[in-house]
Amino acid sequence: MTSGFPVVRARRLRATPALRRQVAETRLHPADLVLPLFVREGDEPRPLSSMPGVVQHTLDSVRGVVAEAAAAGIGGVMLFGVPEHRDATGTGATDPDGILNQATRVIASEVGDQLVVQTDLCLDEFTDHGHCGVLDADGRVDNDATLLRYRDMALAQADAGSALLGLSGMMDGQVAAVRDALDGAGRSDVAVLAYSAKYASAYYGPFREAVESTLTGNRRSYQLDPANRREGLREAQLDVEEGADIVMVKPASSYLDVLADVAAWSPVPVWAYQVSGEYAMIEAAAANGWIDRDRAILESVLSIKRAGADTVLTYWATELATTLRQGV
Repeated sequence: MTSGFPVVRARRLRATPALRRQVAETRLHPADLVLPLFVREGDEPRPLSSMPGVVQHTLDSVRGVVAEAAAAGIGGVMLFGVPEHRDATGTGATDPDGILNQATRVIASEVGDQLVVQTDLCLDEFTDHGHCGVLDADGRVDNDATLLRYRDMALAQADAGSALLGLSGMMDGQVAAVRDALDGAGRSDVAVLAYSAKYASAYYGPFREAVESTLTGNRRSYQLDPANRREGLREAQLDVEEGADIVMVKPASSYLDVLADVAAWSPVPVWAYQVSGEYAMIEAAAANGWIDRDRAILESVLSIKRAGADTVLTYWATELATTLRQGV
């Protein structure tokens, strides 16, 4: 061998598309993706200015969207309701005729055999103060009173046809409370997804438009401090002990270290939510010609999968699944 030449030539395995595909360490499949959907009361879909391409759907318009998602082969849809009327305890969340429960019945009847129909179990979309729970006399979120509302929500969503309840409120003991309510009602078939490591993030901004949030104040007393890494793993461990079937880290891209920690430990599937701000930043940069949109979407979701997520919630789920099926 000529002196000075590299002994190891790692570039050999990057030389052609076929070689790169063969040795890829991380792979995406359409079934690894879940599409978040917003369903509002009213007769017309409403585009979201902060999330180009995302809309608040009606009960009619959402039918075509979930049919397209099923045809693309994604794993499921996560539903969020946008009601016209809200009150202090979020009574619309447990009303069988509330928008989220109506939407669940519609979508379960349309694609329940093809997709996992999932529902957001939280009060923030239904309360007039915008918090994820009920408030006490001093205006603080009352953890244990909120758990009673979550129990009722769980039963209402299960009755509407939800196969997987996404507990996103970050109340202490929420998994145990919901699991007990479901099992006590003979609904042990309904799975629980715990938003275990949900951080008090700035990346939720566009979501607030999507659900027409009425939040006053902030959620830092119950969502995790972005400075804390170990706490994310601890929350996941607590949720598994309480009976969570799946645990999740949210947001995704800024918390890949937490995601990797949880994935390395977890005995149950680990999911991650690529949130509205992550979506909006890529769309905005691409619209200005600063990045290659399609490559940035794929790279962003691959990074979440590479860090350990078994499934990724992303607003690009159907689009990305279609691309993957085309072998692009």
